[in-house]
Amino acid sequence: MTEQQAIPTPEGYWKDAKGKLTHESLIRPIDRERDKLVKELFSKSLAVSACLAEFKKRAFGDIEAFVALSLEQYKVDVGGKKGNVTLYSYDGQYKVMRAIQDSMKFDERILAAKELIYQCVTEWTQGARPEAKAIIDHAFKTDNDGNLSVSRILSLRKLDIKDARWIQAMDAISESLQVVSSKAYIRVYERIGETDLYRQIPLDLSAVSL
Repeated sequence: MTEQQAIPTPEGYWKDAKGKLTHESLIRPIDRERDKLVKELFSKSLAVSACLAEFKKRAFGDIEAFVALSLEQYKVDVGGKKGNVTLYSYDGQYKVMRAIQDSMKFDERILAAKELIYQCVTEWTQGARPEAKAIIDHAFKTDNDGNLSVSRILSLRKLDIKDARWIQAMDAISESLQVVSSKAYIRVYERIGETDLYRQIPLDLSAVSL
């Protein structure tokens, strides 16, 4: 709690964003209406957020229980983190997906991979066009937060190069890639007419059409 929030507002006064007090008689009607609208929407958003949180918690629990029930028929117990699961209604009209998305980052061993790759490229591109080295520079380019692009670097492994240093660099890339966090999602879909296509039911405000 900030110092501004800790000090109670005197009765009959309004406090602005900078902590300045203004008597309520001096507050313009439009400012009153704006304040009322924002606070009403904020209050309603808390209720919607709570409903979504409860839905997510219940959906994960229900799916977990169903998967356990289904596997029990085969006397199988799957321990540890559960993976992606897709469940269909009997008529195929609806489907529910539980998706696990891992966040991947490279540890310090990526520096060794980068150096080995540069050694190869420096040797191969002597007298060649600079675009060849630019491709490698692009793969190891960082974003504004200093993070490397996992997809760009992993794309280097698709190159069929037999140089021992390159192979060692690809091994270093694989070994340096670590899962730092995982996020779980619930996605609900409805079949579009008689087609094989499904339309996702939006469960976040940015995806809801008005």
